[in-house]
Amino acid sequence: MNFDLEELKKNHKTSYLAGEYEHLLREEEKVNKMIEEDESLRELAVEELQNITFQKEAIERQLEEISKKDKEEEEFPNEIILEVRAGAGGDEASLFAWELAHMYDRYAEDKGWSWKILDESKNEVGGYKEASFEIRGKDVYRELRYETGVHRVQRVPATEKNGRIHTSTASVAVLPMRKKVSFVINPADLEMEYSRSGGAGGQNVNKVETAVRLIHKPTGIDVRCTTERSQLGNREKAMEILLSKLQLQKDEEEAKKYSADRKNQIGTGDRSEKIRTYNFPQDRVTDHRIRQSWSNIPGLMEGKITKIIEALSEGVVGDAESEEE
Repeated sequence: MNFDLEELKKNHKTSYLAGEYEHLLREEEKVNKMIEEDESLRELAVEELQNITFQKEAIERQLEEISKKDKEEEEFPNEIILEVRAGAGGDEASLFAWELAHMYDRYAEDKGWSWKILDESKNEVGGYKEASFEIRGKDVYRELRYETGVHRVQRVPATEKNGRIHTSTASVAVLPMRKKVSFVINPADLEMEYSRSGGAGGQNVNKVETAVRLIHKPTGIDVRCTTERSQLGNREKAMEILLSKLQLQKDEEEAKKYSADRKNQIGTGDRSEKIRTYNFPQDRVTDHRIRQSWSNIPGLMEGKITKIIEALSEGVVGDAESEEE
């Protein structure tokens, strides 16, 4: 089996094993040379070669297992950026965006994942105009990847005097933070802005321009990060997110081309696609991609969405199997 030992040495997960494998290769070469020089030692040497082969195979199995896990983590990273943005519906849309963020926050808490606010923009009623969060934990992208899209709410707002049901929307975007991205950004394509971070954080946050906004001029994609303590920290995090957004945009374009030929699809991952309706008067949440509904909206909005996450995962598998038949 061929391994790039020099590359394996650079990975902290495999550097020790690569060193051991390299040592065994040298020992194997010595034994073979010894046989060439003295044929009478062949019987003794064969036993030694078998022992070396056994050790090499054991290391190869370990390296394959690590490689398999690394590939899986690259496809389903354990870190994401989750963004919520108010859509149509004014204050009611912003309140719904806040509720969605709260729902995912509580779900993350139940899963034992870490949750960190990267940036938030609130309006006068306390709702989110837009906000972004970093979530870290095992299988976080695997579980939340199908939450991207437009979420619609139907209910009577507290300020509605005539009891009319209003329809509002908020969009969710789930951004996987992969370690490897194929994009290289030309510095000339970037515009960078600095400002003071709002909210809690002490005097330094209020007096120093630590908040960073990056704009990628060719695509118009912009990223803002405010919660790191330094301007450098916010700039580095914003750059990571921007690179991942550009990679995701490329992936989405390819997914749309592929999905055009599919009879059954759970969605392209496009944030403009309406994926779910939360009907409060009827106490019903419906996911339009898999045509399933659930009751107990109060519980769902408190993060009890495991059954929805599982149903989506099963729906994807079902679609894939139907295509293969």
